[in-house]
Amino acid sequence: MVGRRRGGHGRMTDARSLVDLLARTAPGLEVDTGEGRRAAYAYDASNYRVPPLAVVFPRSAEDVAALVRACRDLRIPLTARGAGTSMAGNAIGPGVVLDFSRHLNNVIAVDPDTRTAVVEPGVVLDDLQRAAAPHGLFFGPDPSSHSRCTLGGMIGNDACGNHSVRYGRTVEHVEELEIVTATGVRAVAGTGGLRAAEPENTAEITALDAELTRLVDANLAALRTELGRIPRQVSGYQLHHLLPEHGKHTARALVGTEGTCAIVTRATVRLHPVPAATTLLALGYRDVVDAASDVPAILRHRPTAVEGMDEAIVATLRHRRGPHAVTGLPEGAAWLYVELDGTDQTDADARAAELLAELRAGERMVAGRVIDDPAERRSLWRVREDGAGLAARLVDGGTSWPGWEDAAVDPHQLADYLRDFRTLLAKHDFTGVLYGHFGAGCVHVRIDFDPATAEGAAAMRAFLEEAAALVVSHGGTLSGEHGDGRARSELLATMYTPRMRAAFASYKRLYDPDGILNPGVIVDPAAVDADLALYPISSRAPVNSHVQHGGFIFPDDPGGLAEAASRCIGVGRCRSDTGGAMCPSYRATHDERDSTRGRARLLQEMLRDGPGTVITDGSRSTEVRDALDLCLSCKACAADCPVGVDMATYKSEFLHRHYRRRLRPLSHYSLGWLPWWAALARWFARPVNAVLGGPLGRLVARLGGVTTERPLPRFARRRDLQAHLPPQPSTPAAVLLVDSFTRAFRPDVAGAAARVLADAGVPATAREGLCCGLTWISTGQLGIARRVLTRTVEQLDAEGSGELPIVVPEPSCAAALRHDAPALLGTDTARRVAARVHTFSGALTELADPDWRPAAVPDRVTLQTHCHEYAVFGETTQSTLLRRLGVGEVDEANGCCGLAGNFGFEAEHYDTSMAVGALSLAPKLAALDPDAEVLADGFSCRTQAAHLTGPDGPQARHLAQLLDPNPPGGTR
Repeated sequence: MVGRRRGGHGRMTDARSLVDLLARTAPGLEVDTGEGRRAAYAYDASNYRVPPLAVVFPRSAEDVAALVRACRDLRIPLTARGAGTSMAGNAIGPGVVLDFSRHLNNVIAVDPDTRTAVVEPGVVLDDLQRAAAPHGLFFGPDPSSHSRCTLGGMIGNDACGNHSVRYGRTVEHVEELEIVTATGVRAVAGTGGLRAAEPENTAEITALDAELTRLVDANLAALRTELGRIPRQVSGYQLHHLLPEHGKHTARALVGTEGTCAIVTRATVRLHPVPAATTLLALGYRDVVDAASDVPAILRHRPTAVEGMDEAIVATLRHRRGPHAVTGLPEGAAWLYVELDGTDQTDADARAAELLAELRAGERMVAGRVIDDPAERRSLWRVREDGAGLAARLVDGGTSWPGWEDAAVDPHQLADYLRDFRTLLAKHDFTGVLYGHFGAGCVHVRIDFDPATAEGAAAMRAFLEEAAALVVSHGGTLSGEHGDGRARSELLATMYTPRMRAAFASYKRLYDPDGILNPGVIVDPAAVDADLALYPISSRAPVNSHVQHGGFIFPDDPGGLAEAASRCIGVGRCRSDTGGAMCPSYRATHDERDSTRGRARLLQEMLRDGPGTVITDGSRSTEVRDALDLCLSCKACAADCPVGVDMATYKSEFLHRHYRRRLRPLSHYSLGWLPWWAALARWFARPVNAVLGGPLGRLVARLGGVTTERPLPRFARRRDLQAHLPPQPSTPAAVLLVDSFTRAFRPDVAGAAARVLADAGVPATAREGLCCGLTWISTGQLGIARRVLTRTVEQLDAEGSGELPIVVPEPSCAAALRHDAPALLGTDTARRVAARVHTFSGALTELADPDWRPAAVPDRVTLQTHCHEYAVFGETTQSTLLRRLGVGEVDEANGCCGLAGNFGFEAEHYDTSMAVGALSLAPKLAALDPDAEVLADGFSCRTQAAHLTGPDGPQARHLAQLLDPNPPGGTR
C-alpha cells in the first residue's frame, strides 16, 4: 500500500500564463496569485499543507466553466473549496483553488410546498437554516461547524452532524446538482441520469451518461455488496446510488466525491419540518466504552441526537475559560448528550423521563439529568461543537492531531471497536481524545502524533495502517463524514477490493479524463505522510524569542510566536457571522486573509522551515503586515477561538519586530503615544481643544495619520479629576486606578466609580498617574510599553495598598494589566498585580456587599460590552451583574463596536471601523428612543456610539454613571 509522495510540487505552468488566459476568456474573474493569498490557502483544518498556484473567486457558473477550460488547456489542477474546514486535506491543492464562499453564497429559493431549497455552493449552513426557518423548515445534517461550513463542502464530504441518527447524511437530502465537468461543460445531475445544461453539449453529456450505465452494469455485484453497508460509510465513491433500484441518481453518486469528479455550482436540497418540541439529556459514564455500550438501548427510543465525548475536552474548556464555562454536566468521566423530540414539550419530556429511568435501572450510567435551562443547553452544545479545537490543545500543554478522526462502525459494534481501539492506542504509546456521533457509530479522535519529525511521521503512518485494518475488521469505514482526502485515500486498499477500487478509478476517469480535479484524493492517492504541514520551529523564530526580540514571553507557548501561531489548526470558527465576537474584520469583509485563521496561517508560513515556503522575508514581510492591518486587536479570538489563538498579541509582537529600527506609520507616533500627549494636553486643555475643534484640527489629524471623518475627543483639564473625585476614604477596601483614558477624557467617570464603590461597601482610594501601556502595546512599541508597565506594576506592588484589589474603570486598561503585563514582563511583580485587577463590573460582582442594591435601575438597558472585558474577564460579567441588580431586559450588541482603540481613529481604517459598527451596535442604537439607556464602559465603545447616533440620539454611559448614588446635578 504505497501512495504517491508529493512533497514539493512542480509547477506545470506559471501563474502569469493562467492570468493572461483568464483575462481573455473570463474578464472580470478575480484571480489572486500573491504570496499572502497562496499562504493562507495552503492549509485547511488537516495535517497537510499544499501551496496553490492561485486562488480564484468565481461569481457565476459561467466563471467556473471558463476557469475549468483554461486550467484544462494549461494542465493546471483545480480544487474546489468552501470554508476550508476539511480535516482530511481535501480542500487544498497545488494548482488553482476555487473559493466559492466569497460570491457564490446565495440561497436562491426556498419552496415550502415541496420542502426544498436551491442553493449556491458557498452558502453557509446557518444562512440556509435562517432562510428556511420562517417556513418551519430546516436542513437535517448539521455538522458542528454549521456556523461557517458551506453546502458545497458538505456535498463534497457527504457531511452528517449531530442529528444524523435521525436525519442521516447530506447525500440523502440532495435532489439535484448543477455541475461543471472537467471539460468545462455545464450539466445537471439528478435521478435518472445526467442531462446537458446547454443544448450544444447534449452529445457529450449523453455519452458520459451512457458510460456511467456501462460502468454500473459491469460491477453490479460489487456495488451491491461492498457499498452502503452501514449508516456512515462515506469512504470511496458512493456508486451504489447509480444502481437501477436507486433510480440511477447521478447527483447522489457525486456527493462525497470531494471535488474529484465535477464542480458543483448549484444544488437542490430537501428540507424537514422543525420538531414541535425537544428535550436534552446529559448522561455521565465512567468511560467512553461504557457510554458506547448504552447506545443500542438508547437508539430504541428513536432519539434525534446521541453525541459522546470524554473528560479531556471538558477539562480543557474549564481550564481555558474558568470552572463555570461548562454547566449542567452530571458526574462522570465521559458523557452522552441524548436529544429526543415529541409532539409537544410534555411528550418530549415524558420520552426523556422514560429513557432516563431505563438507563438508571442499568449498571453503566453513573448519573443523568434532563437539561431544562436553555442557557445550559447552549453551553453544553458549545462544548461538543468546539470539540475539534478544544481537543487540539489540552490542559497539560500537549497537542493532538487529526488523521484518524473520522472512522465509523455500526452503532451496535461501537463499544467493541472503542475497546480495541484504545488497546491499539496503548500499543503505539499514543493518547487519543475521543468524541463524536456515537448514535451513528462515528468516532472523532485527535491523537498526540508528532508529525513535525521524520520519526513521528513514520510512527503516525504505522498507526494509521493498523487502525485501518482494525476498523475494517469491525465492519466499519475509514471515514464517516469528513471524507478520505489526503489523510485516508491511500488506506482505501485496506477497505475495498481491487475490483471496487478499479471501479472508483473508472468513474473518476469518465468525469475527469485528464485528472485535473483535486488530484491525490481517493483515486491515485497521495501518501498519508506526504505534504505534512508541521515542521520544527523555524531558525528565524528561535525558542528564546523574548530575549532576542524583546517582545512577549508567551508563557503558555515555550516556542514563542512560532508555537503560539501554530495553535491555529484551521477549524475556522473565526469565519462565523454570528455567535461570540470573533472575528469582526472577517465579518466586515468576508475575506479569508482578514480572519483570525488567515492571519495565523500567514504567520505560520512566515516562521516555518520547510520545502517550498511561500513567505521568505520573515518579520519584514509586507504580506503578513497587510494581513494583520485590519486586525482590530479586539482580543475576541483569545476567548472565542477553541484553541486560544490571541491575534492581538501576535499582531503586537509582529509589529514590534517588523518596525524595529524603522520609521513607523504616523498614527503610531500620534495615537500610539496618546497617554503622553494626553498628559501634556491636560496643562493646556482649553487652547488644545480649541485648536483640535477648529479648522486647524483637520490638518493636525491628517499630520498624525488620524481620520478627519470623526471628531477628536476633548481633553479634560488638569484639575477636573480632583473636582470629580470624593474625599479619599480613611480605610480603603480597594484601589481605584484612574487610567489614562478616564483621566484624560472622562474624569467624571472616576468620580462616579468612587461613589458607587463606596455605596457598595468597597471604599476605594484613587490612584492616578500610572499607565497600562495599552496604546504602545497595540502599535507594537513593546520596548516603551515594557518600561511604562514596569513602573506601573512596581508602584502598585510597593505601595501600602499592595494587597488591595485594583479597580480600573476602563476595561481595556484593566485587560492590559491583567493579561499583557505578565505576558510582556514575566515578573512575579507583574503577576501579583495582575491577580488583583478587576473591571468596574467585575468589582461590583466579586467585591460588593452581597446585599447591596443601587437605589434605582432602569427596566431596560442596551449594552455594548468592551471586547477586552469579554475576552479577559468573561463574556457575561456585566450582563449578569445588571440582571442581578434588577434590570429586567439587557439587550446586548454582540461583537466589537468597531472603534477598537486607535484602530477606528486611523485614517485608513475608518471605513472598516464603521462597517464593523454596522454589524450589531449601529442597528441596536438606531432602534432606540433618544432617552434610552445605553451602557458602554469602554471609552472607544462610547465614542463610537456617539459617532453613530449623533448629538440627538441616545448617549452611552459608563456603568458607574448609571449606578451613581449622588450624581452631579442630582439626577442620573
